[in-house]
Amino acid sequence: MTVYGLHASHEQIPPADLLDAAVRAERAGFTAAMCSDHFSPWSVRQGESGFAWSWLGAALQATSRMPFGVVNAPGQRYHPAIVAQAVAGLASMFPGRFWVALGSGEASNEHITGAPWPRKDVRDARLLECVDVIRALLRGEEVSHDGLITVDRARLWTLPPAVPPLIGAACSTATAARCAQWADGLITVNAPRERLREIIDAYRDAGGRGPLHLQAHLSWAPDEDEALALAHDQWRTNVHAPPASWDLDSAELFDIVSEHVTPEQVARTVNVSSDLGRHTAWLQEYAELGFDAVMLHHVGREQGPFIDTFASEVLPRLDVTRPLPATAKEYQCV
Repeated sequence: MTVYGLHASHEQIPPADLLDAAVRAERAGFTAAMCSDHFSPWSVRQGESGFAWSWLGAALQATSRMPFGVVNAPGQRYHPAIVAQAVAGLASMFPGRFWVALGSGEASNEHITGAPWPRKDVRDARLLECVDVIRALLRGEEVSHDGLITVDRARLWTLPPAVPPLIGAACSTATAARCAQWADGLITVNAPRERLREIIDAYRDAGGRGPLHLQAHLSWAPDEDEALALAHDQWRTNVHAPPASWDLDSAELFDIVSEHVTPEQVARTVNVSSDLGRHTAWLQEYAELGFDAVMLHHVGREQGPFIDTFASEVLPRLDVTRPLPATAKEYQCV
């Protein structure tokens, strides 16, 4: 059985509206949620970028049972000790209801510090250092570290009752295999079935354990043309593969390189349909691939009709389960 949750896109929707959406989703039958953590949107048309961590505190308080996760990039915009403190604070207030996915980041968010944007291999090495620091701090250790990041005698004085999961974020087989060194699970984004299978296999074959999470981009409207137009308006800047998605450093640049992206190209990366049966089949396919949690990201800015319709017409057709408490397993801490 698979957890089906809501993805809250801070790049597109004001925080207050996202909070309303999370509450509405729980009442409607969604059993989990997660959010992005951006400083900049992917497009000027999206036009938002609320602070994820303050929103998470409000969202966890406003809901009663749903666990929440966030995708974060420690090492440049965020010092890993601050990430650890933020994780510990939420996990101590809401035990078993919070997890964090860690990745190497994107220039569009990280360039704001004024520090140079490192090569991908350097970012990957920096991420591993950050993971070690964050995990040690969450265990209550005092940490000093000199490397790609520097930590001087950091210690968390407020600790959660259990260490929450640190999930690896990956969109390629190479990154998925690297995540297996340290992660309590894996998260990726929707792609063709064969590609998703390759990413899962790369993670598992490298020794990766724990649950598999998927962020599924979708566009639904009662009319097919409307669903496609909505996806093209809001998500055409997200069709670019790495390294472009990593290295472009502003919403304006993403808009420029996406001027000639067609609706048909967008439909290769977003599940676009007015047919709720088709959406159900896509989501069931993800469960059959082995994903333990699928977070639904409707790329439109209006979330209410999507939440109500999918809760009443799609989720009842799926094998929906409640998530287990968000707690890292000791055997996964490698």
